[in-house]
Amino acid sequence: MQQSKVLILFFHPRFENSKANKVLAETLLTEPDFTFSDLYELYPDFNIDVKAEQAKLESHDIIVWMHPFYWYSCPPLMKQWIDLVLAFRWAYGPGGEALKGKKILNLITSGGGFDAYQHGGRNRFTYREYLIPFEQTATLCHMHYLPPFIVPGAPRLEQGELLNYADQITNMLRTLSAGRIDIDELQQHDYLNSYTFQ
Repeated sequence: MQQSKVLILFFHPRFENSKANKVLAETLLTEPDFTFSDLYELYPDFNIDVKAEQAKLESHDIIVWMHPFYWYSCPPLMKQWIDLVLAFRWAYGPGGEALKGKKILNLITSGGGFDAYQHGGRNRFTYREYLIPFEQTATLCHMHYLPPFIVPGAPRLEQGELLNYADQITNMLRTLSAGRIDIDELQQHDYLNSYTFQ
């Protein structure tokens, strides 16, 4: 079976101050079969090259939105990217099937833990509920939205814990790329954290 190509779209406006994302990014950058794209590095002025971004999406099979969880959502450049790149008649709407059948997921670093993101918790709703707009965006674009992977309590994690998360994420993406997984079974989980990737 041919390997699926993985594209990691990384959005972090203060990457230099994020210990967690530095460890994760450095690990993912060493993977020769993954394409890692730092969007704030590419577009510090928010002047997104829409055609170039669409070409990247067309040439990959698994898309990862990697970002910190900012105010229960995403950093501003990621919203700009979604607004411009996922264009009408290209990604959705009449004739808009450029992304049909591709897989996509959110890979998030968060200051809070799972205990804060539950009904009755400090943030009142689950991560999955806050991510519904991204899931619906993927659905509208005819993509398969996979459960998100969360790195909780990221600012408080030690180096060893971060490296463990980096290994989990790398193994997860390798397994998805190799096609050694039942997607229907995977989607029974709320988070990829709880799925054991072989």
